[in-house]
Amino acid sequence: MVATSPPQTVTTLAPIGRDQCMALLAASSVGRVVAASAAAPPLIRPVVYAFDEATQTIVFRSAEGSKLASLLGADRVAFEIDGLDPVDRLGWSVIVIGPVEEITGAAERARADRIGPQPWVTGRLAHLLRIRPTVVSGRRIVRR
Repeated sequence: MVATSPPQTVTTLAPIGRDQCMALLAASSVGRVVAASAAAPPLIRPVVYAFDEATQTIVFRSAEGSKLASLLGADRVAFEIDGLDPVDRLGWSVIVIGPVEEITGAAERARADRIGPQPWVTGRLAHLLRIRPTVVSGRRIVRR
């Protein structure tokens, strides 16, 4: 059997505008949150999230532990989502950077509960967190 190489297609990276990045965030539900500080090694964790259209924020749940402590101890966090097509070798990525805060007010918590997020893991995920994007960027692999 002779191995065949993939077709020689020319691809390049193209920026994704902020509005399209926000639409991709709204259409997705799983991403990775990253926290780093001088006092601790970087922490990267997958999270199930909901995009709050009204506030343009990313909302997710956390249990007590190292993820929660790292996130709340960081000045800013990063959040990333992507879409991949390994067959055609295409994809996109959106990265958000901003402060994270715990949602504590009763009315805000009730609203956040209504929009989601619905975690995949069972257990007590009592903390609702929100990332307020200050930097939003995205890139897409496109064929030329």
